[in-house]
Amino acid sequence: MVNLTIDPAKIEGQIILFLQKTREKTGFKYLVIGVSGGVDSAVSLFLAVKAYGADFIHPVLLPFADLYSESFKNAESVVQKTGIKEENVIKIDINNTVESIANSEGGMDKLRKGNIMVRIRMVYLYDLSKKYRALVLGTENRTEFLLGYFTRFGDDASDIEPLQHLYKTEVRQLAEYLDIPKTIIEQKPTAGLWEGQTDEGELGFSYSEADCILYLYVDLKKTKKEILKSGFKQKTVERVLARLSENSFKHRLPFILSRNNV
Repeated sequence: MVNLTIDPAKIEGQIILFLQKTREKTGFKYLVIGVSGGVDSAVSLFLAVKAYGADFIHPVLLPFADLYSESFKNAESVVQKTGIKEENVIKIDINNTVESIANSEGGMDKLRKGNIMVRIRMVYLYDLSKKYRALVLGTENRTEFLLGYFTRFGDDASDIEPLQHLYKTEVRQLAEYLDIPKTIIEQKPTAGLWEGQTDEGELGFSYSEADCILYLYVDLKKTKKEILKSGFKQKTVERVLARLSENSFKHRLPFILSRNNV
């Protein structure tokens, strides 16, 4: 069995110290963070407030029409719980911006449109970071990072990543410790790329399965054969490792011609 149980108090302290040291090193006193209503952005936001103080955080809510009605409510409830003042919260409906691009193409498939949503959010976040002279706080976890489950120049774009060393199941444990609402912790994770889309539905396996397999393969350097002996279904192991391999290129881009070859 794989044990991914964490010491949440210890992890919390490490992340807060990391954020505070980054502030000292960079000289940026403010943070901008996109708050989706999901558990990752909620945890990142809570920790940012603890590290920087509520007056130095600008949460940004970027809903797309009715697709984000429930997520938008969750995002608002998370922000309210942090004690951040209303004047520091930015809300921007990206519907018109996204639709104008999609319509210019005469329509497009849902994945392309979903990627545009994510990249438009990045544009707003970085524009606001310039306005407030702030760093963009990321919300990516280790599972998403290893699987390449992100949109390049979209939700992977950030200046600080406080959760990228934690698997999704570990982030959930930290969320429980931080007393983040259970409705947010227990909801089905979604990138919000289209209506009804869920991470696990798109991936074809659960985060709990992926986390264990990735931990064995990446952290403990176990072989596929050894992982299968741990009791995981062959189809699930193959799917996780296939996605890991297929998206590994995302961590190597851009490809650059060396001066030695010129």
